[in-house]
Amino acid sequence: MENVVVNGTEIPPQAIAAEMQYHPAPDRQQAWAEAATALVVQQLLLQEVSRLDIAPDVGTDGEPPDEEVLIQELLAREVVTPEADEETCRRYWSANPAKFTTPDVYEAAHILFPASPNDPTSYETAKQAATETLALLQQDPGRFAALARERSACPSAAAEGRLGQLSRGDLVPEIETFIVALQEGLICPVPIATRYGYHILRVDRFVAGTILPFEAAMALVERHLASQSWQRGVSQYLRVLAGRARIDGLVIDAAMTPLVQ
Repeated sequence: MENVVVNGTEIPPQAIAAEMQYHPAPDRQQAWAEAATALVVQQLLLQEVSRLDIAPDVGTDGEPPDEEVLIQELLAREVVTPEADEETCRRYWSANPAKFTTPDVYEAAHILFPASPNDPTSYETAKQAATETLALLQQDPGRFAALARERSACPSAAAEGRLGQLSRGDLVPEIETFIVALQEGLICPVPIATRYGYHILRVDRFVAGTILPFEAAMALVERHLASQSWQRGVSQYLRVLAGRARIDGLVIDAAMTPLVQ
């Protein structure tokens, strides 16, 4: 691959290779391009820091600020974005209600039969034990607490399998798929396979999230719109820097935007 040069300053191939670890991609060529882009963006910004002679005060330890501090100082000075007024915030809230809801909250209990992800035999053993236990519960759901204490490999066994109050993301997706589908008080009719083994699941309570009223959501809307505006502003600023720079060995495009936080 070609050497990358920004206004006469070469970015060493070794630096690009080291940066690639932070840019997972389907193939090496794409990872190289993303890593090189990140370093070109950094170089453009540092060159602008130097051109504008931006130098925040040294810290209490007497050391000069690091490059990230200088870049953030540059962006704070050069990227100015408008603040959204109440009308704009209200329109965005009204058009995107799903973004401003309280989280789903639920209470559940489970019985875990553990299995190693790399051991098919243990998975089959766990499945058989879960299936047998589920059959007992289908005959008598009231035995859930006793069977959880007796058979579950989870620390929650001491609490009769109860997992406490949870919200979306607290449990693995395979279990949460069933939680949102089951009625309160019901035991899932099939054992659930996860990377931990097989689970018998009971949903004790489920409260779906509700849309926040505008007054409660306004601060969230303001932050969301400010972040969007900032990203657009940074993207435009980077395009200006790239447009007046000489960059050899790499084509810069809109993918620069998410590389600066």
